[in-house]
Amino acid sequence: MKKIILTTAMALVSMFVATAQQAIETPKFGDNWSLGIKGGVTTPMAHYPFFRSMRPVVGLQLDKKITPTFRVGAEGLFGINTSHFTNFNSSHSSKTAFDDSYVGAFGAVNLFNLFGGYPGHTRPFDIEAQAGAGWGHTFENKPDKDINYFGTKAGLNFNFNVSDKVTISVSPSVLWRMTGDPKVDQTTASYDKNRANFNITAGVAYNFGGNGFKTVRPYDQAEVDALNGQLNELRGMVDAQAAENAALAATAASLAAQVEQLKNQPPKVVEQVKVKNNLESVRYVFFKIGSSVIGADQQPNVEMIAAYLNNHPGSKVVIKGYASKDGPEELNIRLANQRANSVKDALMKRYKIPASRIQAEGCGIGEMFEEESWNRVAICILETATK
Repeated sequence: MKKIILTTAMALVSMFVATAQQAIETPKFGDNWSLGIKGGVTTPMAHYPFFRSMRPVVGLQLDKKITPTFRVGAEGLFGINTSHFTNFNSSHSSKTAFDDSYVGAFGAVNLFNLFGGYPGHTRPFDIEAQAGAGWGHTFENKPDKDINYFGTKAGLNFNFNVSDKVTISVSPSVLWRMTGDPKVDQTTASYDKNRANFNITAGVAYNFGGNGFKTVRPYDQAEVDALNGQLNELRGMVDAQAAENAALAATAASLAAQVEQLKNQPPKVVEQVKVKNNLESVRYVFFKIGSSVIGADQQPNVEMIAAYLNNHPGSKVVIKGYASKDGPEELNIRLANQRANSVKDALMKRYKIPASRIQAEGCGIGEMFEEESWNRVAICILETATK
């Protein structure tokens, strides 16, 4: 039965190791080493009084965690010789400080990590199942009577992880003598309580290698494909931005070339038209109803316009003709145009003002003035050119 349990435990460990490799980074060789000391008591499980036969044991162990769930190591356990002062079983007493020793290798499975998963850090408390095998030696009162045997050991470790570096453990275990007992057939090996000792120890271990287990998040192929798609999209955006930057750089270079070209050109004189305030720049030529003929009373206004143009050779005049609402609309539109051209013709023919300095246009029915008769007018706006 015990063989079945141990075999099952090792199978579970192997399965966990295969699974854990997918989620835990491979640690360095120097990571996860621990050195510990322990002390406690041991007593035979049969043929002797359980408590009266107890004697102290001390031990050392060196181990390394292979995964967060599984660790291997070597240990030594030494029983203190107390027979010389207890007078118990004096026929089986030893002449040395130790009456029994065991040195072996072991493997331990962290049950919390096995069934609960590794959380990415050391738990404050966990329980391990431990099993091992090794060489045992019993010191008799005569050296030639010493007994060597092959032993197996199994038990539990109740671990209190004070920090990532220090662990305090309480460990009950059973050590079986598989061979080497002169009282029974040495060719057979079995888990027999008559050939077993119960041990319970407490110890402290120091982790001098550091915790080298780092969890990694595994990605499936769909996630990898999605990330590759996002990466390709970002690359496309980068390429598009690079093309846009190149176009902007080309535009900037073209503008810089134009700036240099303009720098090399001679400066141009830009003519600006300055319109003075209405009192000086606007003159009115009024007309009678239905007429586009300039009356004698309006001739002084035309003469003032001509005088201004002659006195300011760079100046121009804009003439806008209007009509009142009296009469048909079509006639008034035509009449407004004729009134503007009447003033233009007078300036050209009578005062010899060039046509290039005169702009005349009909603007239809005027509504500038509340007095309706005042809307029968040609408004002349004088513009003075400045440099």
